[in-house]
Amino acid sequence: MNNQIIVSAPGKLMLLGEHAVLYSHPCLVTAVDQRMQATVETLDVLEFQLEAEDVKVTGYKKPLSKLGRGDIPKGAQFVEIAIKNITEKYPLKTGIRVTTKSEFSSKLGFGSSSASTVCTVKAVSEILSLKLSEKEIFDISYETILDIQGKGSGFDVVAAVYGGTLYFVTGGKVIEVLKIDSLPLIVGYSGMKADTVTLINKVKEYFANRQNRLEEIYNSIAMLVDKAKETLIKKDWKTFGKLMNKNQEYLKELGVSTKKLDNMIKGALDAGSYGAKLSGAGGGDCMISLHSVQSKLNIEKAIEKAGGEVINIKTNAEGVRVEK
Repeated sequence: MNNQIIVSAPGKLMLLGEHAVLYSHPCLVTAVDQRMQATVETLDVLEFQLEAEDVKVTGYKKPLSKLGRGDIPKGAQFVEIAIKNITEKYPLKTGIRVTTKSEFSSKLGFGSSSASTVCTVKAVSEILSLKLSEKEIFDISYETILDIQGKGSGFDVVAAVYGGTLYFVTGGKVIEVLKIDSLPLIVGYSGMKADTVTLINKVKEYFANRQNRLEEIYNSIAMLVDKAKETLIKKDWKTFGKLMNKNQEYLKELGVSTKKLDNMIKGALDAGSYGAKLSGAGGGDCMISLHSVQSKLNIEKAIEKAGGEVINIKTNAEGVRVEK
């Protein structure tokens, strides 16, 4: 009798603290309701099989003994290395087939690779009856991301595991789920996909001879994040918005904002937004705007007028869960 389980995990949206979070500083991140789903079933043959049509991987298989070795297609890396990392600690006695299905819009940097990693770890842990804690699922998933990318703060992993809105320090040194029930955010997509690693390296080069200033910026962002955490819990949206604006000024100084993002942000602010900034690595991708009930429609129109696309998502979404 083959076991089957379906698990899903949310994407993420960075609120404050991007870039600085790579260097042991805190950030604020929220889970969003676009989800990644993984169906995991046991097999009688001792092999790993993967069907991931969203990333053009179909009919992929290899013996369990060869997990993580040889040529791994880009779309299979996160699931395969996740299974390798979990089964090194808890050996599998059966083969395993994973089928992933994404609700993520492919053009957005909502953290689909982290979500698929977290889904895989959670599903395998359920099939093996391991009863892993959220922190253990985080640790194995984060290890997987580092194995593949060599760097990363883990903030997208933490959002996928815990859900909600979180205060997080690099690598899971601090993971605090904040008690809030809503977050009035509008998300605008700039029409350009951005590559995180390229942007991280760009910042490094840009500040190669001004290391002190870079540290100052990161320390200042960290202070903003700590203040923002308090105002978020109190739902003091006006102050939270001002802190977002300040964070955006630092991101512009880092050189990761773009003319298009700046125009979308300015449009949102002119239309009555409490605060607006880019979200994520920059160089394109998304901006976010904090709105009052009255200003929502005007801000959305302003973002569209600046050439952006308003993405309809809910924040503060539930973390990884078993669907059936």
